[in-house]
Amino acid sequence: MKKAKINNKDLKLLGISHPELLISIGREANRILKRKTLSKVDILNAIRGMIENPDGKVWENHPLKEISTIIREKYQEKKVEYEEQTNKQNTFLRETPLPYPTYGEHQIEASAIQQMDRAMSLPISIAGALMADAHEGYGLPIGGVLATNEGTVIPYAVGVDIACRMCMSVFPMDPTQNDKVRVKLRNLLYQHTIFGVGTKNKNHIDTSLFDKSEWKATRFIRQHSDLAYSQLGTSGAGNHFVEWGELNVLTDAPEVNLKKGNYIALLSHSGSRGFGNEVANFYSKVAMGKVHLPREARHLAWLDLSSEEGHEYWIAMNLAGEYASANHREIHQKISGGLGLTPTARIENHHNFAWKEKLPNGKISVVHRKGATPAGKGVIGIIPGSMAHPGFIIRGKGNPDSLNSASHGAGRRMSRSQAMKTFSWNELESALEKFGVELIGGDLDESPMAYKNIEDVMKLQQDLVEVIAVFQPRIVRMAEGRRR
Repeated sequence: MKKAKINNKDLKLLGISHPELLISIGREANRILKRKTLSKVDILNAIRGMIENPDGKVWENHPLKEISTIIREKYQEKKVEYEEQTNKQNTFLRETPLPYPTYGEHQIEASAIQQMDRAMSLPISIAGALMADAHEGYGLPIGGVLATNEGTVIPYAVGVDIACRMCMSVFPMDPTQNDKVRVKLRNLLYQHTIFGVGTKNKNHIDTSLFDKSEWKATRFIRQHSDLAYSQLGTSGAGNHFVEWGELNVLTDAPEVNLKKGNYIALLSHSGSRGFGNEVANFYSKVAMGKVHLPREARHLAWLDLSSEEGHEYWIAMNLAGEYASANHREIHQKISGGLGLTPTARIENHHNFAWKEKLPNGKISVVHRKGATPAGKGVIGIIPGSMAHPGFIIRGKGNPDSLNSASHGAGRRMSRSQAMKTFSWNELESALEKFGVELIGGDLDESPMAYKNIEDVMKLQQDLVEVIAVFQPRIVRMAEGRRR
């Protein structure tokens, strides 16, 4: 015969819900029940009476007097605490999303628009915009820009590859001489770039970033600082690359020391590697544990920046931004040294980040740009195309409608798995030959045909940016793929 036991369900029916009370009261109640001095029904009735009349004198000689003390001293306090926490956790979306501009809606998949609608339905959302290169992601779509209340940040609206970054070094070399120096340029990519998930680098030239006190700021950062150090100067898989190309500067850009003319340039795309990935995944789980959203919106859970976890994430995110920049500098300095030339200009910007910015209404907000380029008035940035199509150096127009943002590339028109099934190596090699591009590594998922037309994307954001230079890739290195 199964022994009687008082469980959490029994106590919850009496109105006891706080986990701490369930444990302490349940333990004491079952201790008495085991003695067989009172039945289960008698014990539960007594507890109900204690809740209704917690006066200690009534219960001072009762076998359950220990429970009486717990209820008298802790019940109301814990009940209020639990209800407040529950109200915070069970967060509901707005019935109607806030309005936001979409650039090139006709070429954006419905699932990405649905994701943006959900983001604009969050109670913390203030404003947003969807860029012309948008496609589906986790939580916020790639190409989504979201402004939230000043005290909140959404880890998955920043992204998994925190501070994924573009960096270009421009060299005073005549691109018509490209064929003559092609072997040297190719060899420099072989010698000074490292690609792939989990890859590490033992040959550092500048590790001064790791002198910063932020690497000791939190236990989490300390635990992952060795990983960051080991991957400095490396690039990931997927769409990350380091490539040589021809740069045609259309108009002077004195703010970055660029003059009209033709040059050879080195362009890289990489982020904060394993460190950024660890930060994103850890604090996303923390956020989802604190803010309970409907299942389809769960990746939009946020952290309160005044909380310990929110403060820790903000430190780690900004450190990942500095790390991503140092990662590119390591690559560019090695290649510049091997080339024996100092670049006349270096341009860089990152996406997958959150900034505290003032909105047009004067309110300070946290602006998340997940796969979107900062395009404030006069801000110089880089928008790449594909391994074959051109990229662009742009000057932001500071359009408040887009929250001072632009696309971060052409944007995918099909998923990686679909591209692998759709295209052949013959098709990829034909496309590369057509554009005069040499590919080192890479795979079919990064086929130029898997991307939207970058020229169309740029036309859709003429109100957001001014094109000041065009970059045509010539020698592209990416992570090794599955060759034929």
